[in-house]
Amino acid sequence: MELCSNRMQSDLYTRRDMLRGLSCGFGMLGFSQLAFGQGLLDGANPLAPRATHHKATAKRVIFLFMEGAPSHVDTFDYKPELSRLDGQRGNRNRRLLGSPFKFEQHGESGIPISELFPNVARHADRMCVLNGMHTDIPAHAQAQVQMHTGSTQFVRPSMGSWSLYGLGTENENLPGFVALNPPRNAQNYGAAFLPAHYQGTRMDLGGRRLRQGREVEAMPNLDSSRLTRSAQREQLDLVQALNQAALRDAGGTHEGIEGMISAYELAFRMQDTLPEVIDVAKEPESIRDLYGLDDEGTSAFGRQCLAARRMAEAGVRFIEVGFGGWDTHRNLREELTNQCTSIDRPIAGLLTDLAQRGLLEDTLVIWGGEFGRTPDAQGTDGRDHNNKGFSMWMAGGGVQGGMVYGATDPLGREAVDGRMHIHDWHATILHMLGLNHESLTHQHAGRDFRLTDVHGEVAKDILLG
Repeated sequence: MELCSNRMQSDLYTRRDMLRGLSCGFGMLGFSQLAFGQGLLDGANPLAPRATHHKATAKRVIFLFMEGAPSHVDTFDYKPELSRLDGQRGNRNRRLLGSPFKFEQHGESGIPISELFPNVARHADRMCVLNGMHTDIPAHAQAQVQMHTGSTQFVRPSMGSWSLYGLGTENENLPGFVALNPPRNAQNYGAAFLPAHYQGTRMDLGGRRLRQGREVEAMPNLDSSRLTRSAQREQLDLVQALNQAALRDAGGTHEGIEGMISAYELAFRMQDTLPEVIDVAKEPESIRDLYGLDDEGTSAFGRQCLAARRMAEAGVRFIEVGFGGWDTHRNLREELTNQCTSIDRPIAGLLTDLAQRGLLEDTLVIWGGEFGRTPDAQGTDGRDHNNKGFSMWMAGGGVQGGMVYGATDPLGREAVDGRMHIHDWHATILHMLGLNHESLTHQHAGRDFRLTDVHGEVAKDILLG
């Protein structure tokens, strides 16, 4: 290391020759091997925009993921029969619990929506409510992983990674796939066996700090407190030369090293671009009011929704916005009311803002959690997990508005009509992005894999045209 230090004192020395020697000494850094062509050595950009399989109706996705599973029978799946039988004994001799919340029809389409969403309800004619959703396992961890990756058992790429893999991205200074405050399990935004370039970038928004005299949204590790910009570039050049040397030693193909090279460069460029994207200080009062940024109850989720709109506008391909706390096994009336109040105004603001900017028509907005809740009471004021039937909704991106697709039985226990499994949901999302879910494959372990495994039917009835 003394020799290395002496050589590094002079920029006239051939740094790359020195770094080749260092890379041999350091070895392969323990990365896992996965072939990915010449990639970064021959100058190819693995994230460059790609042609779609067919004409797309959506260019990007904003997925509002409600971690913990919202109760469908209290939000978007109106069940008057359940209310009529309130208090009677149902499944496993549990007492049926009619919704304590009123439902009203909204828009010209007359979609029934709970009083918990007065602002979102104003967009009823833009929404396609999916009341026939179902999934395999009524456990949060497995259901969340299946919702994101299509599998409950194996490590698979997330749908955001598959979308980026199929489409590429339009902004070199921002990630193509961003997860804002996502679930704790990194599998939900991971690339698994896809090349590491398609991994989702986790961003945890929260708190406030000063930047050039203005208060902005805080994000950990966005700035360096120790190095100037030029010193950071010099340090990164050194590290990247090491990585390039290791990549050459690996024969020009090494998924881990290539992913690291791309990630380091992207992180450096993001220091210039990202602060402007997430800084809400410049927004006019009308936008702040639209998203509820100055209301304590709505500001946190409002900032995430506004950041999602800005990222969509900047060319980010897939944006997930996470919001937990929906596991209402008890205290349903209070907790569900608080949850919905926190998100109702920001989501309505997002839909309004996208529409007035001309972005909603090619931005697919999705809302929902990993499963639903039972029509039976758990305790006196709660609901248990229900994977057999639940609700989600979509808006924009070529989906039909003012539509209810699918249905559960009269009590909301099980999907019985227009049934949409997670595989079908994934196939439909990819279709709107211009991707054929059967053709979007990647070879791994001797066979072609896809997001939908060997399943999935596109729900063409919900699509425009």
